[in-house]
Formats: sequence, C-alpha cells, structure tokens
Amino acid sequence: MKQKKISKASRMKLPKHLRNINQHAAGIDIGSRSHFVAVPEGADEQPVREFSTFTGDLERLAEWLGSCGVTTVAMESTGVYWIPVFEMLESHGFEVRLVNARHVKNVPGRKSDVLDCQWLQQLHTYGLLRGAFRPVEQVCTLRAYVRQRGTLVRTSSSYIQRMQKALAQMNLQLHNVVADITGLTGMRIIKAILAGERNPDVLAAMRDKRCKNSESTIARSLKGHYRPEHLFSLRQAVEIYEFHQEKIADCDRQILKQLQCFDSQDVPNDAPPANVGEALQRMSGVDLTGIDGIDTNTALKILAEIGTDMSRWKTAKHFASWLGLSPGTKVSGGKVLSSATKPVANKAAAAFRMAAFTLFNSRSALGAYLRRQRARLGAPKAITATAHKLARLVYTMLTHGTSYVDAGQEYYEERYRSRVVQNLKRKAHEMGFELVSMQEVPASA
Repeated sequence: MKQKKISKASRMKLPKHLRNINQHAAGIDIGSRSHFVAVPEGADEQPVREFSTFTGDLERLAEWLGSCGVTTVAMESTGVYWIPVFEMLESHGFEVRLVNARHVKNVPGRKSDVLDCQWLQQLHTYGLLRGAFRPVEQVCTLRAYVRQRGTLVRTSSSYIQRMQKALAQMNLQLHNVVADITGLTGMRIIKAILAGERNPDVLAAMRDKRCKNSESTIARSLKGHYRPEHLFSLRQAVEIYEFHQEKIADCDRQILKQLQCFDSQDVPNDAPPANVGEALQRMSGVDLTGIDGIDTNTALKILAEIGTDMSRWKTAKHFASWLGLSPGTKVSGGKVLSSATKPVANKAAAAFRMAAFTLFNSRSALGAYLRRQRARLGAPKAITATAHKLARLVYTMLTHGTSYVDAGQEYYEERYRSRVVQNLKRKAHEMGFELVSMQEVPASA
C-alpha cells in the first residue's frame, strides 16, 4: 500500500524548552484500517507516515522505525487493533509502551490522526507516559484461554434461560421443583421429554435421590402442553448448551496444559499437577483458596490477569489503586467533593468483587467485616471495601509467600468492640469523665 504524504501544515510544532527523556521515541495512533506514526523531527524527511493494518505494511512500519533510529514506541490501547502492532514491534526488538487513552487526551478542538500520533510522540519523548500493565507472554496466553472460557460460560448460561423459557411456554414448571435444570435430575427429565416421554409419573421417577422435592411434586409440575414448536426450541437449546459444555471442557484441558508450562514453586517439573487447583498452587507458591470467598475458579481468573510477579506494584496500595478499588480523591477549595472509586474495566477487580459478594453469610473475619461495612455504608460500598481487603491479602501472599489463616468472626467482633471501647474512653477523658465498665461498678451503687 502506498503511503500517504502528510502535509507540513497539518503537523504540530513541538516545543523545545522541555527536557528530552526518550530522544529516540515514536508515537502511533492506532486505527482499524490504518495507523499514523510519528518519529522525532529530523529523523526522516517525512516524520509522520500512514501505514495500513496489513501484515506486510506492519513489517515495513517496523523497518522504517528501525531506519529512523527509534528504540521506544508509545501507542494507545485501542480495542484489539493494537495487538498485532504491539506483537510485531516487540518481535523486532522495540520497547513498546502501551498507554491508557484517558491519560493522553490532547487539547479540545485539536483532534486528528496526525496530531494524535505527534502528541503521543511528544509526551513519550518528555517521559510523561506511564505504560499500562501487560503480563509476561506465558500469563498472556493463560489469560486468553481463561477469557475464552468465561465467554463460553456466559453464552451457555443464555441457553439455559432459553431452555427454561421453552419449558415455561409448555407450562412445565420444572425449574420450580428442581434447583438446577442442568443438573442430573433436570437433564434426565428434559432428554426423556425430547425422546418422546410424556407420562409425568415416569418422568418424575427419574429424580435423583438427592433432590429435595418428592416424585409426586415433580410429577405435578410436568403436566403441560407439549407443542411441537416449543419442543423444537427446547431441543435446539439443549444441543447448543451441550456443545458449549464440550468447548468449556476443551478450554479446561488447555488451561491445565498451559499451567504446566509455568515453573513449579515447590515440586519438580516432572510431577504433573492433578487438577487446576494444584497447578495454581504450584504456579504461585501459595494457596489463594485459603482466603474465604476465593475458590479455584476465582483464583484462576485473578492469576490469569495479574500473574505472580507483583514487583510491578510497589505496595499493596498501588495494587489496589490499579484495580480501581481505592477511594478516589476529588478536592477543591479544601473540601472533599467526592471519594468514590473510579470506574475501571478490570477483570481482576471484577473477580475480587464477586469473591467479596459471596461473603455475606460467611462466619469468617472477612464476612464479619463485610456485614459491618454494609451496616455503615450500604452493600455496594461494603463489597468494594471488602474487595479492597481481599486484593491486599492476595498481594501480601504473592509477595512474601505467606499463607492466610482466618481468625474467625468472633475474633473480628472482639477487636471491633475493643476499638469502640478505647475510642469511648478517650472521648470521655477529653471531656473530664471516666468510662467505667458495669462489671466494675459495686452492686450497692
């Protein structure tokens, strides 16, 4: 593809008074059909060029950057269009810095592809850009498998709803008497219906012994109108659901295979892990499932997003801030206008929030903390605060290789009571009073 010539009138004049940190920096404005690339003034007679998104043009882009003496490149994380450019430039030995689009906004009214790439190049030259987090290649591969599995799970859940809809249209109230229609009892009955069985008593006899409702109750729920169009919809929903389950199983096998590629922390590599939970423990060196609310699936999602190397974040506070779980700071005129957390599309943060949500009925110290925060702040803020605590615990465990031991609900309640009593004693002392326990007061008084 022939490169377009960029006119001098459309370029930006770069200021000379700032210090050049990265003298051999380039900026790329990512697009779906073409990319605009800016190199330092004087590196080429045409410092801004446009390249197509075809692989051959990306190779010419890398060659041109090398001929201009560029060593580091900055680009926005625009959709998925940045991935081929990122991988191509990394394979050619460039330092590629991926930046958040919200952090590099230009002056309003000065918006074009040419100005955007020059603006990125200018900011990168002066060292004003912070690269977004991107884990190592092994973790990126694991993350792709885990995200694909999550997509399949979400899609399959929609077909469970279609199965329920088809049954409801025939007035078969199976979902009211069975906890999960995709369980043993539910699938046996549904497949028997699709095979032609219509007798409610025969269908109810297929119940699993662990089912809470009796056969007579299930039989009453299976008297309906078996219309062919609804049976057709039910059949298709079941077939597509089972197909998704097969693909999810394929993802599970691929995830376990990828986990085996990581260096084991405690056992030799010639001893393959028996399951995903064991593989995750070997990969990280700690058992994250020891934290109440974090199961194997949640631990997999977290480690697939952040990896095991926590040196990217200096402290647990930095880690929580990156997740978007720390309170924001919006102050003007000495007044705090808002302390709400900023919305961040972070899948690891979503996993921490989901783990926190499961703790409402837990008798652990984390469960007691969640309920205490809910009474003070409401459920949404309480979930965020608990997710923040979970993130700090995970950071500590991965950084220091320590295990988490839950002290229990009673321990937390006692600590909370002690803090409240100490605060009351301090306030009473400041006002000239003395707080005395009822047990210390004589009975005659």
